[in-house]
Amino acid sequence: MIYVVEDDKAIRNLVMYALSEKGYDVRGFENGLDVVDQVKDDKVDLLILDIMLPGKDGMEILEQIREFSDIPIIMLTARNDEYEKVHGLESGADDYITKPFSILELISRVKAVLRRSDKNDRQHLNYDNIEVNIKKRTVKVDGEKIELTYKEFEMLLLFLSNIGNVITREDFLLKIWGYDYEGETRTVDVHIASLRNKLKNAGLHIKTVRNLGYKLGEI
Repeated sequence: MIYVVEDDKAIRNLVMYALSEKGYDVRGFENGLDVVDQVKDDKVDLLILDIMLPGKDGMEILEQIREFSDIPIIMLTARNDEYEKVHGLESGADDYITKPFSILELISRVKAVLRRSDKNDRQHLNYDNIEVNIKKRTVKVDGEKIELTYKEFEMLLLFLSNIGNVITREDFLLKIWGYDYEGETRTVDVHIASLRNKLKNAGLHIKTVRNLGYKLGEI
């Protein structure tokens, strides 16, 4: 869902039409009075936000949304003001478009911002109180950083990519230890025990499935 917040009806309708023609779900707002609450309640993928709005201006809306959400936000402005753009970007805007703009440029910017957002989302995996940053290879449980070995981290990633599914010991050996590993499956059990211990209370999410292997989540 893309929200378009623009008080100029002609511009708002044009942007909404162009985005809907490209297959996006779009909702329009003529002012910013209700947008913050709507973002809290709805699943919004992108916000296109005009700066000069009646009631509550775009910069104020941007700052309020950034207090609780990191959804992508593209700002629209009628002024080619460098200070305003810098202030907006430092306040959390993802991109700026100066009016008048072409629809082709707008669509291109929307696609680029959504691609960046999608890439960033894939860098993080979460389950209950477990947070993993794949790029930084960090793990947190209840906000506390947990140190894992290379193989323990890879096992946790495999769990988080297969929530609710059984992962056999052979799967672990094949995907983490490699094709040429000649040891016993017992090594998987040893690493699972260590992983559970390091994850503390979150380790209880790792369930043993008798005669099969393990899974993350309820049996």
